[in-house]
Amino acid sequence: MADNIFKVEIITPDRVFYTGQADFIELTTVNGEMGVYKNHIPLTAPIVPCKVSIYEGEEEKVAAVHSGFVEILKDKVTVLAEVAEWPGEIDINRAQAAKERAEERLKDHVNEIDVKRAEYALRKALTRIDVSDYKE
Repeated sequence: MADNIFKVEIITPDRVFYTGQADFIELTTVNGEMGVYKNHIPLTAPIVPCKVSIYEGEEEKVAAVHSGFVEILKDKVTVLAEVAEWPGEIDINRAQAAKERAEERLKDHVNEIDVKRAEYALRKALTRIDVSDYKE
């Protein structure tokens, strides 16, 4: 095993979505985008709906992940997510419809709760649309 390789796991309530290794991973926490290499400072952070890119050499695996937490250790990154989807699992028509509904709710919002829920739904839909472009 190369010196710069670390273990990556993405786990949802339904399944162990991914177990493998990487030399770099990108995702988005509540504080913004972050990239992780081996020996990163230990950290636990909430994640937002985002594209997760897992790199091993020239190979890139991309998934949509919707909320949860990331735990970063020196030699392992674990993502605990509500939902994780590979590009081929995403229904693009459903994602487009969800995007349109969220945009409508943002235009016609009644209160602050509606705005937060609509922003969250919009972010999930946009993440799915972005990741669906990576279909093989």
